[in-house]
Amino acid sequence: MNAPVANKLVLRRSYFEASARARVAAVLDAGSFREFLPPEASEPSPHLAVLDIPGAFDDGVIVGSATLGGRPVLVIAQEGQFMGGAVGEIHGAKIVGLLRRAVQEKPAAVIFMADSGGVRLHEANAGLIAISEIMRAVLDTRAAGVPVIALVGGSCGAFGGMGIVSRLCSAIVMSEEGRLALSGPEVIETVAGVEEFDSKDRALVWRVTGGKHRYLTGDCVELVEDDAASFRDGAIALLAGWQEPVPASSTLRAEQTRLTERRQRFAGLRDGLDVWQALGVAEPRQIPLMDRDSLVALKKGLPA
Repeated sequence: MNAPVANKLVLRRSYFEASARARVAAVLDAGSFREFLPPEASEPSPHLAVLDIPGAFDDGVIVGSATLGGRPVLVIAQEGQFMGGAVGEIHGAKIVGLLRRAVQEKPAAVIFMADSGGVRLHEANAGLIAISEIMRAVLDTRAAGVPVIALVGGSCGAFGGMGIVSRLCSAIVMSEEGRLALSGPEVIETVAGVEEFDSKDRALVWRVTGGKHRYLTGDCVELVEDDAASFRDGAIALLAGWQEPVPASSTLRAEQTRLTERRQRFAGLRDGLDVWQALGVAEPRQIPLMDRDSLVALKKGLPA
């Protein structure tokens, strides 16, 4: 959509609606992206072919190198429009290979444009193994001193195994439209019933898994507009002052303590409204109506 700024129209490209290749083109420095395993070198999933399910030449994920703000980065971009960005064997192998390359080349960062509902159930154990390999590769990359920055704002969000992977990254940049969680709303409803979670209640879904909620609870460090340029600016600003911490058991223990305290603080709360109130928000029902800048200002004023 177009937004008026100083009597001019500025073209805004929705990150939520864009394809993976459109996001790559819009977020990274113009003309800098070089794809690894391009169409002529890629192979579709053999597991889908056995099931007579159409595959994709890139298996739903793009990997390559580029620059971002002039700094060298390696890039992963999941295509949510292909099988919901689900991770299968080929899909996972491309991501793991890219992360292992990062350990060797030491770029300024790995930019991970996550857009996935989790494991590709059609590939069963192969998909589960792929997720575990991605998790290990993300941690290995960070241990080598290379930050892995997740951008979450696609139509599929980051759920299941990809929700775990995103939280293992150095930092997450989200838009209000982005969603992040372990189990997806439909999965919770199927397993526990609609009384536990109504996946058709879209307002509830975003109050529990959406970008605003994740920003207020500290699960993402940057909240940006649903605009590819905003994701670009957010990633550049984040990297400008980023120093990947040296892995240490004391850091892990501190994080475990923080998560334990948070679980105790929010025990029994079933809605984002309740969590926001517990965080000190005076009018929780106003949060869904607030613009990005107002929400960022509100968070700065909340108790630590």
